[in-house]
Amino acid sequence: MSLEHLWAGWRSGYVSSVGSPGPAPVGDEHPAPLDDPDHCVFCRIAASGPPTAGNGVLWVGRHVLAVLNAYPYSCGHLMVVPLRHVRSVGELTEEEGNELWSGLRRGVAALEASFCPEGINLGANLGQAAGAGIPRHLHLHAVPRWVGDTNFMTAVAGVRVLPETLEDTWQRLHGAWPASPAG
Repeated sequence: MSLEHLWAGWRSGYVSSVGSPGPAPVGDEHPAPLDDPDHCVFCRIAASGPPTAGNGVLWVGRHVLAVLNAYPYSCGHLMVVPLRHVRSVGELTEEEGNELWSGLRRGVAALEASFCPEGINLGANLGQAAGAGIPRHLHLHAVPRWVGDTNFMTAVAGVRVLPETLEDTWQRLHGAWPASPAG
């Protein structure tokens, strides 16, 4: 199947004006203040206490935590999140950035030890236009993958089939979490 291109030059006006000051986007007329933990799921998770299967937190560092994704693409899908409410990579301090990367490395090590994946997708969706489900709080994803792990349920019915509960996944990953940075 070849990739086709559709040219829509008229869209450049919209795309270049989206980030400019002006009216709030539809559905965001009264956004919560950026640092309001009552309106940020990651801030609530950070305040939820030590790691438990109940809160999904796998590990907490000085500046960063790792948590299971409550809506995983596959079993083991975890996220590494700064404790401080920041929107972009540029807002991180050097210490936060280093620990964010260290936390991601630890997460990959735990995934490799507990799930033996054939690959791992790593990523960050920076901003709503990039697909961020929570664009107001930076987070990184680590998703274990296996060759041939596709399912007609996702492609045809829009349904994901996960072979274990989040609690079982938490037990596996928390138990495999390295005590010190991997590598």
